[in-house]
Amino acid sequence: MKIAFYAPLKPVDHPVPSGDRLMAQLLLTALEKLGHRVSVASPLRAYLKEPDAETYADLLQRASAERDRLAEIWRESGPPDLFFCYHPYYKSPDMLGPFLCQEFGMPYVTAESSYSARRNIGIWAASQTLARDGVDLAAVNICFTSRDRQGLTNISPAAVTAMLPPFLDPRPPLVVTKTPERGRLLTAAMMRDGNKLESYLMLAAALHQLGDLDWRLDVVGDGPMRHVIEDTFAPFPPGRVVFHGLKSREDLAEMMARASIFLWPGCREAYGLTYLEAQAAGLPVVAQNDGGVPEVVIGNQTGLLTEPGDLRSYASAIRLLLTDETKRMALANGAARFAREERSFETACARLGRILETHVCKA
Repeated sequence: MKIAFYAPLKPVDHPVPSGDRLMAQLLLTALEKLGHRVSVASPLRAYLKEPDAETYADLLQRASAERDRLAEIWRESGPPDLFFCYHPYYKSPDMLGPFLCQEFGMPYVTAESSYSARRNIGIWAASQTLARDGVDLAAVNICFTSRDRQGLTNISPAAVTAMLPPFLDPRPPLVVTKTPERGRLLTAAMMRDGNKLESYLMLAAALHQLGDLDWRLDVVGDGPMRHVIEDTFAPFPPGRVVFHGLKSREDLAEMMARASIFLWPGCREAYGLTYLEAQAAGLPVVAQNDGGVPEVVIGNQTGLLTEPGDLRSYASAIRLLLTDETKRMALANGAARFAREERSFETACARLGRILETHVCKA
């Protein structure tokens, strides 16, 4: 098929790296791997940081102009066979796909669409209506987590949904011999306000309870809250916590090869592709049973999951893996098998292909 791909929250070529940008890139690559001709429909970023009426009005105007532009092109050269939208939600609604699909009679597909009734505030209530209309219109809404799938069926019982669990980047990492160092811990996440900062603060508090053990933490990531996070970890003895800033994929692979445990509490995490990357490198994970984390970390099989907000339990889970090498190795082996086999790019492509064949190609 000829597919128009659109990511309203963050375009695939956005300069700031994030899990959202990576997943958009992975989906586009998977569609191409399946033999489809995929093009980015539009660079329009439909992001509403706050429910501001003036910003929303400007976005509506720009979206209208963009729809007109695409419609003119498609009337001359023919429309795509499918419009595929990644991650439409109240802060980044799809203001292009549903309108164009209805005008040209194209099927519409969403991936990671979501709806939150508690966000029906001001302008966001209007953008939520757009998101819900897209869910209703879609030939299929591809969900990465059971939580998101349930959320869609709650607001639209007739919505067509299908599961595609989060999966690994197909680009092969640098081949590195796994030589884990006892007590070497690793975390990697962007340093921004909100859930990310909360996770960093929780991690620091948990490690403060483990001062009697021999460990070292490597921190990979950067962002506007870096100074706050560095200050939070500053009381630890010199050398115990090392900040590395942003690292290339190859450098991160080398660090994962040396580490023995991956730590990230994951406060209200959507799911977290870094968890999969760490597990593929043979690192057991210590995280919280929160948000979409259980979709990518299997408790007592690939890592340890503790109850959200339970700092003592989180610290105890880290302590267990620092002191019980047999347990750590069992989880490490389980993590590698799970990520490399069940969440491989090839497995995801096959799942995506079946979803499209069932809901679109045969429609």
